[in-house]
Amino acid sequence: MQDFTNLQVWKKAHDFTVNIYQATQNFPSEEKFGLTSQIRRASISIESNLAEGCGRNNDKEFARFVGIAQGSAFEVRCQLILARDLGYISNNQFDFFEQKILEINRMLNALEQKLRAKS
Repeated sequence: MQDFTNLQVWKKAHDFTVNIYQATQNFPSEEKFGLTSQIRRASISIESNLAEGCGRNNDKEFARFVGIAQGSAFEVRCQLILARDLGYISNNQFDFFEQKILEINRMLNALEQKLRAKS
């Protein structure tokens, strides 16, 4: 077991989630239970699965949770594309978020490979 707050990818995922919360405050009120909720939950899922994986007994289990976090990162990217296309975020905001989520996904992929090589 390790402290998830020491993981660089967790720190980036946490900052990303905070930014998502700030950006979605401006989404239309009718999206409160739709896209706003979905994108927030998916971004939280990235960091939450890293935290849960750190609490598991071995690297194989941790790797499984990292894989789930990767899936959530792809989900967020899809939702960001939709938010951009609906005009809820600007192209500049989308570019910022896409750069961040792609970086997080690369880090998750590297972490999962490292964990699977050890198990």
